[in-house]
Amino acid sequence: MSNILAQMRERLAALEPLSLEIFDDSAAHAAHAHASGGGGHYRLAITAPCFQGQGRIARHRLIHRALGDLLPGRIHALAICARTPSE
Repeated sequence: MSNILAQMRERLAALEPLSLEIFDDSAAHAAHAHASGGGGHYRLAITAPCFQGQGRIARHRLIHRALGDLLPGRIHALAICARTPSE
């Protein structure tokens, strides 16, 4: 596992996820204009009880807050699928 994926997992652990999958799609964006800056493209699928009662934007804010300074530096693009255990 790359260092950035480990950092992402470590930081997202604060949300106490029941499941967490992170996919590195950076290779598919190698020709992207911002790829030379070093920021990667990732997809995130996370299920956590803390999302209960939260709308999509609030869930994304929790994730962005947990990832902190990795956005927008080491993470250039992040596609998020955030669900509660009952979804």
